[in-house]
Amino acid sequence: MAEKEYAYFSGCSLEGTAKEYDESLRAVMKALGVNLVEPDDWSCCGSTPAHTVDHVFAAALAARNLTLVEKMNKDVLTTPCPSCLMAFKKAQYNMSRDEAFKGEVNGLLDEAYNCGVESKSSLQIIYEDIGLDAITARVTHIMPDLKVAPYYGCILSRPPDIAQFDDPENPVSMDKVLTAAGIQVQDFAFKMECCGAAFGVPKREMVNRLSGKVLEMAVDAGANCIAVACPLCQQNLDLRQEQVNKTTGSNYNIPIIYFTQLLGLAYGLSPKELGMDKVIVSADSVTRRITREEYEKIKAEEAAAKKPQKAKKEAAAEETNN
Repeated sequence: MAEKEYAYFSGCSLEGTAKEYDESLRAVMKALGVNLVEPDDWSCCGSTPAHTVDHVFAAALAARNLTLVEKMNKDVLTTPCPSCLMAFKKAQYNMSRDEAFKGEVNGLLDEAYNCGVESKSSLQIIYEDIGLDAITARVTHIMPDLKVAPYYGCILSRPPDIAQFDDPENPVSMDKVLTAAGIQVQDFAFKMECCGAAFGVPKREMVNRLSGKVLEMAVDAGANCIAVACPLCQQNLDLRQEQVNKTTGSNYNIPIIYFTQLLGLAYGLSPKELGMDKVIVSADSVTRRITREEYEKIKAEEAAAKKPQKAKKEAAAEETNN
């Protein structure tokens, strides 16, 4: 597989509380022949707090990093974090459409940003640039017990005029990526519902109830695991799951796993290198793996066993008709 290369912005969360997201993404990208190159001296993108204070300042924080990417002679930046992604996309969107705003932002920077970088989520890179066929070709293991609810969160594909990716109300990219990796994906109606986002401290009960509803709907959908692409969603659903149980009187024990960790397991990578030990609710009970060859053999034997039964039923039906 020819190697692709992208500028890569991990962001602050993936340096700390979401380290397993960074570890698993790097491992999966390497397996898929993708080289990720971090800009030297990158800094916080501003995320949610910055734009609540000052839109020019917020754009400058994001644009500083985009300028570093331009200096790398790269025109695409990928980041796994939806909050970082929106910070970059909003800066690009507003600066490329408003020269006065662009001038204000560049006035805060040591080096001007020329609006020459497209930012994409790592999910988008895997889905669109690498493609489903390549995802399938790399699979070495199947997890026959696993039933996944794909959870996108609020902003991975919204607002649509800025995100420019997938369907804003019914996204399917994660569904298709996981399915291509041989993972059973459940039909999940709450894939875009809010988990409470960054209100975990000031509005704890609200966040617990919102997150509880996501967990409830996943269980109702027949899932025994939720796949995520957002560090904040992962934290609310995993780290706070015991708080959710206390608030709602429930007893959820459902693993919340980054979609990249699931891909890595399907690629035969070790749980340790994918950071599976860093999640709070263990996924060991639902991520039993067998080789792809073993799985195909089992399915062939099951199909062969059904043939005599089908023939017997058809014969009985024909005899009845006669």
